Amino acid sequence: PTFWQAMLNTALFVVVGAPLTILASLGAAVALNAPLVRARSALRLAFFLPVVTTLVAVAIVWRYLYEPRGGLINTALGLVGIDGPSWLTSPTWALPALILMAVWKNFGYNMVIFLAGLQTIPASLYEAADLDGAGRWAKFRHITVPMLAPTTLFVSLITMIGYFQFFAEPYVMTEGGPLNRTLSLVLLMYREGFRFWRVGYAAAVAFTLFVVVFALTLIQLRAQRRNAG
Repeated sequence: PTFWQAMLNTALFVVVGAPLTILASLGAAVALNAPLVRARSALRLAFFLPVVTTLVAVAIVWRYLYEPRGGLINTALGLVGIDGPSWLTSPTWALPALILMAVWKNFGYNMVIFLAGLQTIPASLYEAADLDGAGRWAKFRHITVPMLAPTTLFVSLITMIGYFQFFAEPYVMTEGGPLNRTLSLVLLMYREGFRFWRVGYAAAVAFTLFVVVFALTLIQLRAQRRNAG
């Protein structure tokens, strides 16, 4: 049961956390790439700063944010009449709380990659679209998204692999609790291998994780090749 709970949690980390991270990083990159944006370097630094901040410092800050009483998040919810939950000790909210923290900490790295991809798109394509009367959404859909396809594939792969390796956040914040609702496969592997010294079990978990990541990577690469063809 513990293995399947860890497998389910890891799947939720990937299915929910990876798309949110990609969307947040793409949105930030598009916003920073807009011609009217000022202080672009300062904003880029502010968004990237969580990536290089140590997880222990981030965890301490977010623990205060998630405090049931007096925490900034529940205080803000209380201003609009919502009674906030006990985030890190609730079986329902502990997993979303960790995912939210992980998205905030990691999206800046992908944002820099997307920014590099956006700056390689020829300006002539957007100028031609302006002459044709295309709006912002049409230009984003028909120019930005297709031209960013290789960048998006790379970002998707590294983000998916990163969330499959989800370890530090639950280890520092919840230790896999409550009721194993934030237990990831890597944390389970660490527990079994280095705490209980069940090396064979830990190796089996590691091999299972490798097979799953390898299979999903192949599927994404083949899908990208078909779309390119």
